[in-house]
Amino acid sequence: MRELPAGTVTFLFTDIEGSTRLLHELGDGYAAALATHRKALRDAFAAHGGIEVDTQGDAFFVAFTRASDAIAAASEGQAALADGPVRVRMGLHTGEPLVTDEGYVGIDVHRAARIAAAGHGGQVLLSQSTRDLLDSELEPRELGEHRLKDLTAPVQLYHLGDGEFPPLKVLFGTNLPVQPTPLVGRERELGETAAFLGAHRVLTLTGPGGSGKTRLALQLAADSLEDFPDGVFWVPLQAVGDAALVEPAIARTLGAKGGLAESVGDRRMLLLLDNFEHLLDAADDVAGLVAGTPHAQILVTSSEPLRIAAEQRYGVGPLPESDAVALFMERARAVDLAFGPVPEVREICLRLDGLPLAIELAAARLSVLDAAKLASRLEQRLPLLTGGARDAPERQRTLRATIEWSHDLLDAGEQQAFRRLGVFAGSFELDTAEVVCGATLETMASLVEKSLVRRWGSGRFGMLETIQEYARERLAGSGEADAIGRRHAEFFLALAQSAHLAADEIDLGQHHEIVIPEQDDLRAALDWALDGDAVLGLRLAIALEQFWVTHAPYEGARRVESLLSASFEVPPALRARALRVLGGTTYIVGDFARGNRFHEESLEEFRRLGDEAAIAHMLHREAVEALRRGERARARAAS
Repeated sequence: MRELPAGTVTFLFTDIEGSTRLLHELGDGYAAALATHRKALRDAFAAHGGIEVDTQGDAFFVAFTRASDAIAAASEGQAALADGPVRVRMGLHTGEPLVTDEGYVGIDVHRAARIAAAGHGGQVLLSQSTRDLLDSELEPRELGEHRLKDLTAPVQLYHLGDGEFPPLKVLFGTNLPVQPTPLVGRERELGETAAFLGAHRVLTLTGPGGSGKTRLALQLAADSLEDFPDGVFWVPLQAVGDAALVEPAIARTLGAKGGLAESVGDRRMLLLLDNFEHLLDAADDVAGLVAGTPHAQILVTSSEPLRIAAEQRYGVGPLPESDAVALFMERARAVDLAFGPVPEVREICLRLDGLPLAIELAAARLSVLDAAKLASRLEQRLPLLTGGARDAPERQRTLRATIEWSHDLLDAGEQQAFRRLGVFAGSFELDTAEVVCGATLETMASLVEKSLVRRWGSGRFGMLETIQEYARERLAGSGEADAIGRRHAEFFLALAQSAHLAADEIDLGQHHEIVIPEQDDLRAALDWALDGDAVLGLRLAIALEQFWVTHAPYEGARRVESLLSASFEVPPALRARALRVLGGTTYIVGDFARGNRFHEESLEEFRRLGDEAAIAHMLHREAVEALRRGERARARAAS
């Protein structure tokens, strides 16, 4: 692909109108018609210097350095297709997008795509910014201001040419709120949820606070407007404090008088019930509304499902890396127009779990921190990520408030389990959570349903880092952090010792199966032990001898030496074994002199203890190492 134009760029989006219908009508001839359409458009783009940015199915995304070239290409493309069966809608918009390694980033891309989606086959629509750059002899027809389906404020649109077309496909019959910016990413989620919405009466989008459930639902509702001739209506429930008030809130939004089901009747409408998680006692009212109305459909956002028969659940996860970076870059440029791609952006997005709210709050901090300093401060995200937009709901102005909202909806047992789960550093098995945290199967299932704990594809459980940081805060303030920390360390000591036995029996595969998935928590247990119980830490470090030797000798040596220094009363047998591990790991990293010294100290300790088996093991190891270095005399002496 040629280098993408930068600076002021005009985007052209094209899309075939009624492609599914056309496929059925043309049958085997559809492929040839599609190929003719692609060649005609590509010839027009190339003749006027257009750079093809992306092609998906029957749609093109093309960039031009000059608006006049984009207009000429669009006009020629439509003329070439005029006598054929394929009808294409086109949209043009001019802006100053950011160019990254992955393509264009910014509102202008989304705006151009939405302008194209508002048109009809054979129509070319222009934004005001493109209109302003046209030659004076071109006089596109003014169509007035319209709300596009990106939910942003109304924009002025123009139509190029003399044809007559039906009304634009823009927002109408809805109270969907204006959004300050278009939705970034989520193309896969929009496609999947649209399919579910078409097949189910109730669709509930679940996910942790800050994952973007509301924004995705609003966009899905806007995209679905043509499917609901009686309207699409947003019912915000965050401020509704009693489940008994949900039906009145819906009725108020609709202007309904009398019974809600009777008012809705057989109308084909979509109701978006936003932020339902604190009103679950009203789930039966939703079920009753569905049962009493043949065509109304319900779209819900909630941290947990409603658990009614008609419901289809859809989990909204974090953004993938590319979309997270695009969102950060877009929000960063709202703070600093000159902000460009830097390596720290990916690190920031990964550390924030790809959560849209966290990314937006982080980008706002660029007013006082550069990207490198911002990344360095993310060890403590919650104090940093504050200061959201003044017009945002109060609980979305800080990341802590967003998570706290979900936490406060838990019962006492769930809150206890949630904070105790903060002790884990990585993912964990259900059995581990039961032993370490006293979390029952029912409690874990509830925390998963409420989007505070995730179940990975491997069957293990875990938390997003941002949520886990909050859980650790709650644990630290609970008065039980030391007890849970000890329980965690003792559990992983027992696990490591079982793995050590496997290694002694030459079943290294079993050893790795036990240790590798748990290495984050084994390290966390060692960190706790350094201040909490150095003797326990030494026992754990010794049990991990095979892991250190195979995977991390530098770390093993450092940890054993630190634990020996931190413990004033180490039993002689434990000290001897610790010196053996320290000698082996130090030797492996190439410090032969210190490695030999630690081995000799270990051997002396074992001799004082009269541990013949350990002495034989040490001498055998010394002989093997001597042979490896070609020191045959020393090897014979050791053996």
